[in-house]
Amino acid sequence: MNKPLNLLTRWTRGRLLAFALLAALLTFGAGACQKSAPEDAHAHDGASTYYTCPMHPQIVRDEPGKCPICTMDLVKATKQAAKPTASTQSVTASSAALTHYMCPMHPQISREQPGKCPICSMDLVKATKAAAAAPTPSGAAAAPEVMLSAQQRQLAGIRVAALGGVGSPAGTASGTTVLTGTVTADANQTRTVSSRVAGRVERLFVRQTGEAIRAGAPLVSIYSEQLQALQQEYVLSLAQQRAVGPGGNQYGRLVASARQKLRLLGLTEGQLRTLAATGRPTASLTFYSPQAGLVQAVGVTEGQYVGEGTLLVSLTNLSSVWVEAQLYPEEVAGVEMGQSVQVQVAGLPDAYTGRVVFLSPERQANSKVTLLRVQVPNPGGRLQPGMQANVRLSMSSRGNTATAQTLTLPQDAVLRDSRGSYVWQQVDAAGRFRRLKVTTGAETDETVAITGGLAAGAQVVVSGAYLLESEYALYQGTDPMAGMDPNMKM
Repeated sequence: MNKPLNLLTRWTRGRLLAFALLAALLTFGAGACQKSAPEDAHAHDGASTYYTCPMHPQIVRDEPGKCPICTMDLVKATKQAAKPTASTQSVTASSAALTHYMCPMHPQISREQPGKCPICSMDLVKATKAAAAAPTPSGAAAAPEVMLSAQQRQLAGIRVAALGGVGSPAGTASGTTVLTGTVTADANQTRTVSSRVAGRVERLFVRQTGEAIRAGAPLVSIYSEQLQALQQEYVLSLAQQRAVGPGGNQYGRLVASARQKLRLLGLTEGQLRTLAATGRPTASLTFYSPQAGLVQAVGVTEGQYVGEGTLLVSLTNLSSVWVEAQLYPEEVAGVEMGQSVQVQVAGLPDAYTGRVVFLSPERQANSKVTLLRVQVPNPGGRLQPGMQANVRLSMSSRGNTATAQTLTLPQDAVLRDSRGSYVWQQVDAAGRFRRLKVTTGAETDETVAITGGLAAGAQVVVSGAYLLESEYALYQGTDPMAGMDPNMKM
């Protein structure tokens, strides 16, 4: 009886011993993990070279090894310089540009000596980064700066000019304002032929738009019973007047009245003379073109019944056309009626000279623009409605004295983002450039007016500003470590 009891006791003791060993191992591991983070975070502040885990940067060791968390091999790294104190910030802010080496793929990796990136093993490249600018007396942060060597400026094609300098690209307002427009038919050269009687279209002499029509050419022939009755009235009045002789004044008034009715219906003097000579009314009335031009629209078909006022044919004369463009509010004040402008039509090599004939006194619906209309002679008929055109308004002829004296910069010198407009100013001959925010005014196809943020005579980058902006974005604006604690170990 005692033997089974002894076996049960041994088995129970073995299980308890195994549980005790497992609990001891878990307690030891947890304690090790809890100690490693605070120890590694501060125990090696004095070391310039250390080893760290790429996945767990809080793990720092003085010698190579493996990460106690993920067992990855530790990589060699160099601790960055300590964060400057408040007493040394002003000295650091005014120091010269700092040359360092960084990874093209990981800009947060910065070293004082050449080497390889601890993350991707790429060779570090040499870079120049301007020191942080000191705060202004008002407490606002100073404008960011970039330092370029003479060789870098030459390779980048950096060109500087004085704002407002005589003969320089950064001078006073000049050039032209280019407006996008569309060629349209001149409404003063458009005629509409409508039916003056009710009847049926017997014959249609024009059937397609764009067809060239001479003045006096037949357009549409309409059969009308009303027309026949009025013609018969006119013929009878003439016969009675002839029968009575010179003394029949009352018949003379009837003849004049019947004649006037037929003229109002559209009969020409030649048709009336023929009717008076033959005495036979015609069954149809033919409408003729009042001018030479192109058929713009055909509103009827043969056999169709029409009423009075129905559109028959629309004609337009393209000896002159309109170019309609849009103006912004700040550009309206400089436009004068009758002003001469240059019009360039897409696809045509020659420029056309026109004049401003209309400037709308109100803005177009749901927009901030107003309509400008230019009349352009078109003797050869090459300009056709629907063509796209550019209207060039000369700044010198707009009569705006205030605008003419505004300081301007080339379009390429002004950079824009969602927060505003910026330019790059050269600070000194050593190659230090400062990024300044400016306010802009009226623009042309070549220049931008500067209304604030930059004084006359300032040395402004007029060529290569985009390269400076890229340099700034690469080494300062897009640095993932910007604004982070420089003492944080990688």
